[in-house]
Amino acid sequence: MGAAAEALKDFKGFSMKNLPREEPLSPGHRACQGCAEILSLRLALKAIGKNVIVASATGCMEIVTTPYPQTAWRVPWIHVAFENAAAVISGVEAAYKAMTRKGKMEKKDVVFVAYGGDGGTADIGLQALSGALERGHNFVYLCLDNEAYMNTGIQRSSATPYGAMTTTSPPGKKSIGQATWKKNVPAIAAAHDIPYVATASPAYPIDLMNKAKKASLVPGPAYVHIFCACPTGWRHDSSIAIEVARMAVATNVFPLYEVIDGQWKLSRKNPKPKPVKEYLKLQRRFRHLTDAEIAKIQQRVNKEWKTLLARCGELEELEKFGEIEQNL
Repeated sequence: MGAAAEALKDFKGFSMKNLPREEPLSPGHRACQGCAEILSLRLALKAIGKNVIVASATGCMEIVTTPYPQTAWRVPWIHVAFENAAAVISGVEAAYKAMTRKGKMEKKDVVFVAYGGDGGTADIGLQALSGALERGHNFVYLCLDNEAYMNTGIQRSSATPYGAMTTTSPPGKKSIGQATWKKNVPAIAAAHDIPYVATASPAYPIDLMNKAKKASLVPGPAYVHIFCACPTGWRHDSSIAIEVARMAVATNVFPLYEVIDGQWKLSRKNPKPKPVKEYLKLQRRFRHLTDAEIAKIQQRVNKEWKTLLARCGELEELEKFGEIEQNL
């Protein structure tokens, strides 16, 4: 049994009957209506608890929770640069270990949490994140993925999906929109051979909270990648953010899984996946796509789903999907 599995063997998990009541992140923030990112961050921190120190990369969540002179944070929190949240939380964790070892601080079970958006994680923060994972710091990293640099004007990032319209990847006669495929950061994190990696969605809040809690319990670095629908940047009504997030899972655009001690495990099987077009049509950022381009995206999603099923050892599911793949 690996170190993460050993740490989690007695974890019972949350249910609707035993949800924690603590709220490290208070109401009264200034997030947009329908923002799935602030909901995801709240759920994750609610699961982890108040005994935390949080480092925040520049981004939407920093802006909406700390408009001077106010703050929505009820726990120790530090705002750092766009690119170095993982580096800063590494230093905080190392300093805490040194101070407690020297008897200058009382030793407690503190959880060190860093978070950033997809831009601060997949792009300019990837170097700092990779270094922190490699060094083995005991911390949780939450990627709040809304698939663009939303805070600064909806510019594309390497986590922006193929074909999406952003202000720096506009569609036109010579442009499809975003020209590259979404970077698979959870797989990159898993390649560092860290104890725990997971994907999560606010459409499945109990699953999200359980994964955040697991991440806080394992020794060493843990990475949780959370799908965060953004009404402003994705051009959908603020009332359907959770519907969009749920459809992403239903179409295999954003599968839910865990990697524990290097073992991949599917969190949610999908025996009857919906066509990708059902997800795309909910958002105006994809409204310019032709049927040919949608078919191209469907083919890519199918390929990635089959790769994931193989990694998870879901050979029976892989065989079943092969039989229905042509109907999507």
